[in-house]
Amino acid sequence: MNSVISAATIEAIASGWQVIGIPDGFSHLMAGEIGHTRELTLEEVSRIHLQGGSVLFTSRANPTRQPDKLDATVQALQALGLDALLTIGGDDTGYSAAVVAQRAGGRLRVAHVPKTIDNDLPLPADVPTFGYQTARHVGAEQVSNLMTDALTTRRWYFVVAMGRQAGHLAQGIGKSAGATLTVIPEDFAGDRPLRLGTVIDVLETAIYKRIAHGRPFGVAVMAEGLSLRFPPEDLNRVMPAGERDDHGHVRLSEVHLHRLLTDLVRRRLAENGRQVTIVAKNIGYELRSAPPIPFDIEYTRDLGFAAIEYLRSLLRGEAASAVEAGAMVTMQHGEVVPLRFGTFDDPATGRPRVRAVNPRSEGYRVARAYQIRLEPDDLADASRLAPIAAAANMSPAAFRDRYGYLVDCDAFYAR
Repeated sequence: MNSVISAATIEAIASGWQVIGIPDGFSHLMAGEIGHTRELTLEEVSRIHLQGGSVLFTSRANPTRQPDKLDATVQALQALGLDALLTIGGDDTGYSAAVVAQRAGGRLRVAHVPKTIDNDLPLPADVPTFGYQTARHVGAEQVSNLMTDALTTRRWYFVVAMGRQAGHLAQGIGKSAGATLTVIPEDFAGDRPLRLGTVIDVLETAIYKRIAHGRPFGVAVMAEGLSLRFPPEDLNRVMPAGERDDHGHVRLSEVHLHRLLTDLVRRRLAENGRQVTIVAKNIGYELRSAPPIPFDIEYTRDLGFAAIEYLRSLLRGEAASAVEAGAMVTMQHGEVVPLRFGTFDDPATGRPRVRAVNPRSEGYRVARAYQIRLEPDDLADASRLAPIAAAANMSPAAFRDRYGYLVDCDAFYAR
């Protein structure tokens, strides 16, 4: 974020513009307050591109939920005398930016720079969102260290990474670090609820397979978005004391997935006579706030420059559409490609479309090929099945009957 702020400020000042920094996102503007803003100078931003975080801070404030807050935001921006607004953030901020631009009725031009380490915004498959590469880099280093510790101590680590709507970050970390396996929502096809017991079975059978191979240790990386796929009754059954919403459902903020799966898998293993040490880890904010790697510094400098270039074209009337009020600014194949607000939204929700991991892609196939998990050949080949079943203290027939659905697509959701 700092690199975008730096590049945009430098280019804007070079264009003869005055640049006003608005701290804490939309939060103060929603209250009609403009006293928190300050002018940004070259001296202030010249070296911040090396720093993680944001010198303007962030917030989750959403001006679109209440009409009076939205009007207050637009009026505050007008009171500041701004001709153009540059926002940086994920789909929520992008949506807010589009609504603010629309409500301003052509009096304010808006450029949004997409930011999320989840890598789930609707860009072409080969275009990452900025921050993703840094988060994957730092996360892979951490998981690689855990792999070494798992080998040394003969234990397992269950690691949960950010990614509420898509599993890009978890898969990227696991694939880069050579984790034992990764589990992401896209592993399970369809819109039907994913049963909590299914994820437990995937992890449990991977552990049995590793025991059968004489390597009773490993690291499993999981996307936090798995929780969104679990039906409420599954969570209600295993979290009886958790905080509930108005409908009696467990709040997702209460689901500490890394601890939940660790406890449930450890218990299942114990029931089958296996005492396995499993350590729960969550890696999230330490990835998001890490100093950017050179890829992201270069990428965000391009984006910051491109955002000012796009705003300049709007103010000069050079945009493709005379009624264009704003766009999400992207870099594709080295060129600036503005995506006009509304053109990348899901018609059903009105929100930006989610770019999920493509399970039919070559990258996904390679990621799966290097994981240790139950495969069809493990059940079809008696010589492979016998030691895995023995690790679970089960007969081959009983093991196949119990876990065979994991490799049978037609029966996958039967349990």
